[in-house]
Amino acid sequence: MKKIIFGLLVVVIAFSCKNRTKEVKETIVLWQPYNDSIEVAVNAEHTNPRMRYKLIQSRVIDKNAIFLPLHPEVQKLSDKEYNALKPLILEQNIFTIHHHIDNNKLTYEKLVLFYLYRIYKYELNNTKTLNTIVALNKDVVNQARKLDELKKAGNESGIRHPIYGMPIVLKDNINTENMLTTAGTIALKDNKTDDAFIVQRLKENGALILGKVNLSEWAYFLCAGCPVGYSAVGGQTLNPYGRKIFETGGSSAGSGTAVAANYAVAAVGTETSGSILSPSSQNSVVGLKPTIGLLSRTGIVPISSTLDTPGPMAKNVRDAAILLDAMKGKDSSDDKSVAMQIGVLSAPLTDNDLKGRRFGAIKSLLETDSIYNATIEKLKAQGSIIVEITPPSVALDGFLSVLNIDMKHNLPTYLKQQTKSKLPIKDIQSAVVFNASDSITRIPYGQALFRGILADTTTVDELTIIVANLEKNGRHYFDDALDAHNLDAILSINNYHAAYAAVAKYPALTVPMAYKNSGEPINITFISKQFKEADLLRYASGFEAAFKVRQIPKGYN
Repeated sequence: MKKIIFGLLVVVIAFSCKNRTKEVKETIVLWQPYNDSIEVAVNAEHTNPRMRYKLIQSRVIDKNAIFLPLHPEVQKLSDKEYNALKPLILEQNIFTIHHHIDNNKLTYEKLVLFYLYRIYKYELNNTKTLNTIVALNKDVVNQARKLDELKKAGNESGIRHPIYGMPIVLKDNINTENMLTTAGTIALKDNKTDDAFIVQRLKENGALILGKVNLSEWAYFLCAGCPVGYSAVGGQTLNPYGRKIFETGGSSAGSGTAVAANYAVAAVGTETSGSILSPSSQNSVVGLKPTIGLLSRTGIVPISSTLDTPGPMAKNVRDAAILLDAMKGKDSSDDKSVAMQIGVLSAPLTDNDLKGRRFGAIKSLLETDSIYNATIEKLKAQGSIIVEITPPSVALDGFLSVLNIDMKHNLPTYLKQQTKSKLPIKDIQSAVVFNASDSITRIPYGQALFRGILADTTTVDELTIIVANLEKNGRHYFDDALDAHNLDAILSINNYHAAYAAVAKYPALTVPMAYKNSGEPINITFISKQFKEADLLRYASGFEAAFKVRQIPKGYN
């Protein structure tokens, strides 16, 4: 009888302890929402009207829901271990990280935990958060462990892509099967999908998808003159080089800030016109907007099937080349997709001497920007041949209509073919109605651009003519100088000439050039003709090696 009573007591105690454990887990709070009204008030008189915020933190996201699932794993990494890992990982390129793994100084699991540790360290601190992370892959640590097990057993494939085992974050308009794809809008906050084509390629090559990052809502095609890096889902993304001081750039704001703050090895952004170049420049990282068609757009929330493209964002040119190569592949579902073997993987490692390279320097920038001017002089000292150019004056008439009419047709197609959820919208018209029903939460900055889509009466036939004229004018803008002077590339600043490159469907690669006296980053941008990515990577690699500009943001080192 005593044995039975004792046995019952053990069960009761065990059940009680189990319940208490469950209660403790349920009451763990990693993050507390705060009153951001003081921060908003401080920025009310900002000299940049787009930085006069209405809110900072998201009214939608509960960071505890994002961060609790992996919290037990992150706790396994001590402060001491984290600090010991810093010299092996922080600001290191992919080849160096692989070298440490191959020599058993580092594991894939520790690599993932290092980045997660940093994300938890900064994103859960309301005085440091960049409001960058909007989702984490709850399986990523286990996926990393499996790679370690394969390595230990000697079962790794003989030929591995350099992206193998590297933690990557994705802009939250890129479909992932195990994380929602919101494009930053409440209308898509429950959007379940399969993997986008480029995500499939990343996984096939062994990349680890760490999480999703914030963006300008609807890729900055919702409100007019509103803050870049803001979305109703993720709140206001902030720049690590100056929180609430400098813009993040957009629309791939979270991709830029995540790379700058070392939250991942690299990130994937998307661009229609400037949305990779701008946040890369504002966050002192390398960003490449590829030739339209080099990377698939299938499974990416669209603006324009004419101009959209994903692209890599990284701390250095080599990593950008690796990420670009890992996403390449012919996609039969994308009518612009091409199968190109253009040698991007090896490009930054070979023939990157700047001596004898012929670059076009834009005369108006030489006259108005002292940093650009000084950089051009340094390039001359490196042996580069500089030709001062004045691009022709060309019109970009109808540019907005391309975005309007494409999105009017492309969004319903995405919603019909790519989502696996029942969503409250089916097209732009229903999205406008949905947003207007709760303007405070859903559209605090309005939806002028969405309303502009509905008002645009351009026909499909008219659009065809517009697209052809824009492409001709865009190429004329660059080709006059490229051809007349036999130039290797034209040198711009940040995203200054992104629209011309967009309509020409030309690649553009931006790399850190300097920091202004205020501390704000500024990049130099290389632009050349279609499918010249390998050449641009060589030039940018040579520039990077000679100038050694990038510095980790203070407070995130």
